[in-house]
Parts: sequence; C-alpha cells; structure tokens
Amino acid sequence: MVRHGHGRHRLLLSFGVLLSVGLAFASPVAFTPIISHWFTRQRGMALFFLSTGSMAGLAIMTPVLMAAIEAVGWRATLVGFAALLTLLSIPVALSIMRDEAPVGTDSLAADGAAPVMAAALPPRLTLREALHTRPFWMIFAGLFACGFSMNLLGTHGVPMLMDHGFDAHSSSMGIGLIGFVAIFGTLVLGRWSDRLPRRNILAVIYGVRGLGFFALVIVGAHWELYLAASIGGMVWAGSIALSSAILADLYGVRLVGVLYGLAYVGHQIGGMISAWLGGWGYERSGTHWVASGSAGVLLLVAAAVSLQLPTPKTLAQPA
Repeated sequence: MVRHGHGRHRLLLSFGVLLSVGLAFASPVAFTPIISHWFTRQRGMALFFLSTGSMAGLAIMTPVLMAAIEAVGWRATLVGFAALLTLLSIPVALSIMRDEAPVGTDSLAADGAAPVMAAALPPRLTLREALHTRPFWMIFAGLFACGFSMNLLGTHGVPMLMDHGFDAHSSSMGIGLIGFVAIFGTLVLGRWSDRLPRRNILAVIYGVRGLGFFALVIVGAHWELYLAASIGGMVWAGSIALSSAILADLYGVRLVGVLYGLAYVGHQIGGMISAWLGGWGYERSGTHWVASGSAGVLLLVAAAVSLQLPTPKTLAQPA
C-alpha cells in the first residue's frame, strides 16, 4: 500500500505537474507572440508553418516510440526520449528565441512597410475589455473542442484501434499518418490563410476533423483506416495557428500573447476532460463512441461557431 501510494504520488508529480509545466513552456503560447510580431502580411502562413514541427513529431515519433517500447520497454523509451529532447530542444531554443525580427520577415521592424490590417484593427482595448468580447470566447470554445479531440486521439487513439482489431503497428502507423499528411496540409492551408477569410478556413478544419472522428470509430479495414487518417490529416494542424492569427487580427499583437495564453486554457481543459472521458466511457459502456462521438459533435459545433467570428474589419463588440 505504501509503495503503491508513493508510486501514485510520483506519477502525479512527474506527469501531472512537471510534464504539464514543460508542455506549457513548449506550447504554441510561447511562440505565438514572437511570430505575430515578426510577421504581418504573412502572419497566418508563418503560424501554420510553425505547426508543421508538431505534426512531423506526430508522424515520426508515434511509430518510432511504439517500436522502441516493444524493443526495450516503456521505461527505457521514456528516459531515452527525454534525454534526446533535452539535448536537442534547449540549444535550438536559445539560438532562435529573440525579440527583434530576423532578416526575411515582413514585420515593421524588418522592412518598414505598413501592416496590411492596421486600419482594420479595433481601438486599443485593455485586457479586461478584450475578455468581455464575444470573439475571444468563441475562440476559447473552438480551442476547447480542439484540445478535446487532439488529446483524445493522442491518449486513446492507438488503444481504440487495437480494440477494433488492428495490431499495434498498424494502429500506430494510422495515427502517425495523420501527422505525416498534416505536414503537407499545413503548407497548403498556410498559404490560403492569408488570402481567404480565416474564419471560413477554421470552420472547414473543425468540420472535417469532426467527421474524421466518426470515421475512425467505424473503420474496419486497413485501407479505411489509412484513408480516414489521410483525409483527417489534411486539416489536423490548422486550428491552433488560425486561432492565434485571428486573435492577432482582431485585437492586435499587443494583446495576442496574453489573450492566446488564456484562450489556450480552454484547449488544455478540453484535453484533460477527453483523457478522462476516453477511459471512463470505455470502462462503463465498453465502446469508444462515448468519447469519440463527443469529440465529433464538439468539433462540428466549433465549426458552426467559427463561421460567426467577425472579420478583421469588424470591431470586437462587448459580449
């Protein structure tokens, strides 16, 4: 009993506290204010391209980690991955992170050009005033659905597919394919995000992703799994980038860091609930429809809400 209690406390400390803090420092919240200051005309594309890193990690590391766990066990895999991540990420972060815009960006500091949307931004709002506007909470709701779905797939995607008859390798390859296709989808959506209404693209992303969750629950053959993963992967990485770009468009780069950080809380709350609901729902009902169906519905609702977001030319009004 004592050893079990100590093990549970260590699990909560490592995964519940330390890992959560680390993920917060490495999340898009840390990079969005920097990228938003560096880019004006191509802000959407820059934020989209930034998300290709996480998608590449999903594509590569899901099958790699599964193979490593089968070969050396989960403990050695976890320790090895932590050491590799530390050795790579810290030097890269220290070499890149800076306040001044580097050469090649299109910020005011870089080329002196007038920002395209400067005239469309609302008057200078305080943080309190911004938090009382509807667009912020609409973005918050969308990110809640995003976090719910992404964390559900990350924590229960492979076990769900294995419960449906797929072997561990095929299941991890299916989830990894989502990240692989998302790399190319991000490149396309990133270019469209600075040419088409961003709210429309965000609605399409949430809508297709919601339908993809229903598809993943009912797939039975390998080709069905890989087809569903490929279609879902095309829109898997765009919601976070577009949400931050829309916040910068509506409220300006002065508030985008703190507003996006607060909106991202919704993403994390959604992820927390889905991780619990995925296990609880399966234990109680014997099916993954409880959590995956909820993710699909939430994403379709988020798509409808996104279509109601104001354009950059519309001033944010109090809620």
